[in-house]
Amino acid sequence: MTYMKPTGSSGGANELRQYLLQEMSYSPGTASLLDELDKKLMVLLRDGRTLIGYLRSVDQFANLVLHRTIERIHVGRQYGDIPRGVFIVRGENVVLLGEIDPLKEDATPLIQVSVDDILDAQRREQEAKQDQERLLAKALKERGLNYAPDLTHDDLF
Repeated sequence: MTYMKPTGSSGGANELRQYLLQEMSYSPGTASLLDELDKKLMVLLRDGRTLIGYLRSVDQFANLVLHRTIERIHVGRQYGDIPRGVFIVRGENVVLLGEIDPLKEDATPLIQVSVDDILDAQRREQEAKQDQERLLAKALKERGLNYAPDLTHDDLF
């Protein structure tokens, strides 16, 4: 339902009340995160990590305090969870933040595996990617082209 700013026509008090309720229903900036306090959130960080935990605190810089946090690692159709406990996230490192629907949380098509298995799968995936980068660099060099992988990511630390 959309409300317009009151124009002074009949029904002014009710119209003004609805307009004020509409204006107050949205908090701009990091203040809108206050609605997410004590909810289970998924946070995607700049370095690619995925954290899941309960939002306990937020400040004007969107720094977050997550409680009962896990780090979720995805490889293909598998995932593993590493318990991290209380986790403080600097706001500038947050790429994406969203509430987890408790009704849909268990209905994921992914397969949960042990931490050791997912870390091993992640290592193999990274090695395969590095091998592919080396093959690409070699093929380009044979054609007289110089290939330098993107080393400018400051997101890794």
